[in-house]
Amino acid sequence: MTGYVNPDPTPSPDTKAFWDAANDGRFLIRHCKDCNKSHWYPRPICPFCSSTNTEWRQGSGLGAIYAFAPLRRAPNPYILAYVTLAEGPTMMTNIIGSEPEDLSTGQAVKLRFVKSVGDTSVPVFEVA
Repeated sequence: MTGYVNPDPTPSPDTKAFWDAANDGRFLIRHCKDCNKSHWYPRPICPFCSSTNTEWRQGSGLGAIYAFAPLRRAPNPYILAYVTLAEGPTMMTNIIGSEPEDLSTGQAVKLRFVKSVGDTSVPVFEVA
């Protein structure tokens, strides 16, 4: 399934570092130094322990498909997915380069960046 173009993200002060890194080809995730858990969606307050003692860390870019759904009726069909990152959190994303019948839950995937409508690098995943 191809043809989908990601919309432009709207960076906030809390996510600007993430999008800047993405444009440099780096994948950052937020990590809590108090409870030692990584979290997604990036935010400065840990959703597990409410600590503000968080930092950006380089993500591995590896994960596994938790769930996926082909959106065939969209004007430009695509595969919406939840990917559980090697670091622990699960993120909503797209799977590229595969047909739905070739995917399965638990399947290993790796990060790739694609350009949005306005040329921002957006993280998506492909089969590893």
